[in-house]
Amino acid sequence: MSDLFDDVSRRFEAGHAAAPPALWLDPRIHEVESFKPAAVLIAITERAAPGMLLLHRPSTMRAHPGQIAFPGGRIDPGETAVEAALREAHEELGIKAQDVRVIGTSDLYRTGSGYEITPVIAVIPADLEIHPNPAEVAQWFEAPVDFVLDRANQMTRTVEYEERQHSFVEITWSDGRQDHVIWGVTGAILHNLAGRLDWHG
Repeated sequence: MSDLFDDVSRRFEAGHAAAPPALWLDPRIHEVESFKPAAVLIAITERAAPGMLLLHRPSTMRAHPGQIAFPGGRIDPGETAVEAALREAHEELGIKAQDVRVIGTSDLYRTGSGYEITPVIAVIPADLEIHPNPAEVAQWFEAPVDFVLDRANQMTRTVEYEERQHSFVEITWSDGRQDHVIWGVTGAILHNLAGRLDWHG
């Protein structure tokens, strides 16, 4: 096993052995009668300074156009969350299941749009060849885990929409060429994962 895999596994086990930390919840979920199961792959790259794979959705997509997301999608009938996350990562980024070392699943995140998302934590080799599917991925990038899992970089924003106040987590990371603004479901999952993995603890 790699040092990174061992380290993330220890953090994962310790963080999930206790009651959940203060989780970020979507306040709209009480308005949803049923949820569709989905899964995302949180792929941490095997580096001295690990990164995390994220992608921009195309602006032409019907759901969440232009937003930053993890590779993932609906869980098909008969699939586990892990199987769905691996399938989606292969369909969207060309990542092969045999290159992914799964550590485990973290806290479900329910959305006001009716999805129940299982984050699947895993480690992948550094500089793995990526083949993005242009129908689902406008671009992909690797953000430092040190940055995105630091609560100091996870800002709480509030906007008014349809005469209601909506708060969300926002993380802005720059790669030197552009700012990547992570928010919504992805920001909330990262906020919750920061409490579980205690990356800076």
